[in-house]
Amino acid sequence: MRNIKNQYEKNNADFLTFVIGGEEYGIDILKVKEIRAYEKVTKIINSPPFIVGVINLRGCIVPIVDMRVKYNLGSQSYDQFTVVIVLTIAGQLVGMVVDAVSDVVSLAAEQILPAPNLGSNLEFQFILGVGAVDDRMILLTELERWLSKEDIGHIQNAMHS
Repeated sequence: MRNIKNQYEKNNADFLTFVIGGEEYGIDILKVKEIRAYEKVTKIINSPPFIVGVINLRGCIVPIVDMRVKYNLGSQSYDQFTVVIVLTIAGQLVGMVVDAVSDVVSLAAEQILPAPNLGSNLEFQFILGVGAVDDRMILLTELERWLSKEDIGHIQNAMHS
């Protein structure tokens, strides 16, 4: 895994921060296509439980993934704070349901700590580092690692069923 601190050594990096299951995560702001309020989705038969459905985004069908379901964080009722972050993962537009979007934070290299060594547990490989901002600890993540190749396959299969 590459060193996130080296990646942002020369310049501050901007991260969109969001909350899932009470924890705050950050993703590179440049990877975010759009932020939308949660809206009713069209369900797809036989899709995995974490694919809650699809939406029509200006003529493009976008699968919506609920990260609470994907990572067994319990169910959350969708309310006025529930947000969908639209991103491109493995060449596919995907909407990621999160509990709330916090803000955009700019981190200098010295504010980025290495990811905790949690062994080879695949569930934690999406964590690249930890951003320390005042009293906040933000888990910095890589989008492409949120979903496995198998998950992407499920999404693509659901889109072509």
